Amino acid sequence: MAGAWKRYQVATLIESGALVVGDGYRAKNSELTSSGLPFARVSNINAGFFFKDADYFPEENLRLVGNKVSQPGDVVFTSKGTVGRFGFVSSDTPRFVYSPQLCFWRSVDRQLIDPRFLSFWMSGREFFIQFRGVASQTDMADYVSLTDQRRMHITLPPLPEQRRIVALLDQTFAAIATAKANAEKNLQNARALFESHLQSVFTRRGSGWVEKTVDTLSTNLDSKRIPITKSNRKAGSYPYYGASGIVDYVADYIFEGDALLVSEDGANLLMRSTPIAFSVSGKYWVNNHAHILKFENMATQRFVEFYLESLKLDEYIRGAAQPKLTQKALNSIPIPIPTTFEEQARIVENLDSLYKETQRFSSIYERKLAALDELKKSLLHQAFTGEL
Repeated sequence: MAGAWKRYQVATLIESGALVVGDGYRAKNSELTSSGLPFARVSNINAGFFFKDADYFPEENLRLVGNKVSQPGDVVFTSKGTVGRFGFVSSDTPRFVYSPQLCFWRSVDRQLIDPRFLSFWMSGREFFIQFRGVASQTDMADYVSLTDQRRMHITLPPLPEQRRIVALLDQTFAAIATAKANAEKNLQNARALFESHLQSVFTRRGSGWVEKTVDTLSTNLDSKRIPITKSNRKAGSYPYYGASGIVDYVADYIFEGDALLVSEDGANLLMRSTPIAFSVSGKYWVNNHAHILKFENMATQRFVEFYLESLKLDEYIRGAAQPKLTQKALNSIPIPIPTTFEEQARIVENLDSLYKETQRFSSIYERKLAALDELKKSLLHQAFTGEL
């Protein structure tokens, strides 16, 4: 098939039958309402269309808009602001009005180019290379002119071959989407299983458990923390910790030995996308965004770490714009805990074992997801170099 493609010359978008239209309708705020057709901006497009938070343009005023209303087969491109996003308007896509941030490529001669073929080309490496080349030649990295867009080129096989490629990519991408959904579900299940076990350990408890606050189980060393601005840090080999882990490596340390760091501030206290409690050891520096707790026994430290990770902290956090877990609030958190170090160590060992297994499964599924993304890129490259 690659040899057959050589018979076809590279065409610009204009020569291929695609009409590049720019500068969507410049609507005044007074023209937008809460009903009608969505008024699409850059924020509403990212490999698809999302109109949940869109403004609307009244249908009775569509005569003012002209051809700047979406049609099935349009390929939409963000040419201003956050450039490079795109979407394909299918027959299932709600009609919408284009804003000035958007342009659309409309196949005016569908005997030359299939709209879906054009949209697949836009999601591939060949288009991205051209687009970055065009963007790098302008003074404004957030704008790509219509002239530059029209000069972009695409290699067009015959229409039957375009449709064969589209059908094959549709079928394969649907299978990849199913595989990704399964991998993501398995990833969620692995994490949910660990969370469920974690919750059951702390809610079921057992005989010989007591409830103690954080300050009775540990010594707080917050007063010994020293923040260093980035410009004043000297590079070195010692970890420099902040609210969510290592921020940098510096030439000196102020703490040594085992400790538990707990996030003091930041949105992650509520979102929990990364751990808010994590054990550290060795020699290190801690800034004023992480509480530092010292324990007499490592089993107790790890037990408290697991418990804080399982606990919803909303009632202990102050501030909406900048969530903060104060030292007083942290100290007051009650921890249900076995009285003996042996029982604490047994529970921690079991949780550690399950956590490592969960991480192993998570790593497998994350690699699968990355491999599926790479497969899509590879297929697109093959499709537009005549190798598919």
